[in-house]
Amino acid sequence: MALGTLKIVFTPEDLARVRIASRPDLMWEMVLSLHLLQARGGGTAMAAWRRQVRDNLAEIGLLPQTRNVLIPLAPPGPYFPDFLTPAETQMGLDQGVEALASTPRRRIRHELDLLQTYYGLPPGLEDLARGDPRAIRDLGRVAAGYCQAAFAPHMQQMEHTLGQERSALARHLTDDGVEQMLDQLPPMMRWRSPVLEADYPARAAQNSREIHLRGRGLTLIPSYFCRITPVALVDQGLPPVLVYPARRWSSSPATVKDPLVELLGRTRAETLRCIMATPGCTTTELARRTGASLANVSKHAQVLRQAGLITSTRQANLMLHQATTLGAELIRTQPPNEPRTRP
Repeated sequence: MALGTLKIVFTPEDLARVRIASRPDLMWEMVLSLHLLQARGGGTAMAAWRRQVRDNLAEIGLLPQTRNVLIPLAPPGPYFPDFLTPAETQMGLDQGVEALASTPRRRIRHELDLLQTYYGLPPGLEDLARGDPRAIRDLGRVAAGYCQAAFAPHMQQMEHTLGQERSALARHLTDDGVEQMLDQLPPMMRWRSPVLEADYPARAAQNSREIHLRGRGLTLIPSYFCRITPVALVDQGLPPVLVYPARRWSSSPATVKDPLVELLGRTRAETLRCIMATPGCTTTELARRTGASLANVSKHAQVLRQAGLITSTRQANLMLHQATTLGAELIRTQPPNEPRTRP
């Protein structure tokens, strides 16, 4: 695979709107793990994972659909359809699968036309390419089954690794600001204000691509199964995201306790970290990022406010939350472990 350069161009407004995904995005993990499923090498652990995934898929009867539909839709290389990674997945896998199964036929036909220009159209995708509603619904069903087969045995490790990466980003953001956080991303990405450059899969090594954010901001999505290079959406009309390989950390979930979770509880700790990562976020955004209901996240915010860890300000019909000095210091005293290696 040739490597080109991706250049993401920021404005001052974009720097104020950089976000960190608050949970694993399992539709992105699906596509990127499909790339690894098709590859060779990676050592005994990767070989064992591939065997386990195939066995799990065979057990639930989805191995043929994975081979005939999912794998042809997600070839490793410079293009796969954007509709495979809907933004709704950042609210949870169920929402992502529902969005995938509800993709408009016109969009599917358009993106499969693009896929065909790169790789041709395998026979298993003909019904999808025609926009057949049943084929689109079946795609959502197969995607949900694949995620269960591929990720369920490893979800604890995935959440641990990605949680450590998010904590590292949030700490840099809080302590040093957004530009320093961008400068501390893994080495395949380089912050040269106002441009974030990244190695990127391309048809030829000299190929480069530019994304102009134009005030829309950028969501950083650390990924467990992303390897070598970051990935972005092709359609620049969609909300901008950058998916990149999360660093591997020195401790496993079995040996590490999170002192902030021990002190506050998991949801309150995650709520406080989300507020630190996105100052001025709303209650609705906190609910989306933590996966809690609006009622529960409101109660957690109230407890954090009474403890002096956050402040909340009402603007019109929105409640905006921000960490206090005490809340910021509490998080700063719980730094993540340093990464053992970089991917």
